[in-house]
Amino acid sequence: MALDFGAKRTGIAVTDPLQLIASGLTTCATEHLLDYIEKYYREEGLDALVVGQPRRMDHSFSAVETEILEFITALGKRLPELKIEREDERFTSKMAADVLVRGGMKKKKRREKGALDQVSATLILQSYLSRTQP
Repeated sequence: MALDFGAKRTGIAVTDPLQLIASGLTTCATEHLLDYIEKYYREEGLDALVVGQPRRMDHSFSAVETEILEFITALGKRLPELKIEREDERFTSKMAADVLVRGGMKKKKRREKGALDQVSATLILQSYLSRTQP
């Protein structure tokens, strides 16, 4: 599972059992994210959780990184056995917007941020899978 963490909502993506293809799952209000992940973990199981790491062009962290670290700490207390990985998420929002345009999604529908967040999470997960799979 991968997250495109946001202050208000978070895009979530998962992969197939062979860990070949990432797919968007849903968007969750960030205030409910801990409960959502814990429930998913208990019901479906997870090998790892990949959390996007937002960086600026100069490699410094963006402002939301502090909230992400707080979230990771809280999740680690709830699910200490869950492996948590980080993946650079630079350009994922731009690439996600391009994917939605190329996919033919109408402009009005693209304005709904949930679709963009899911695609961004999918790109984060696919990047992680490509980097870590033999």
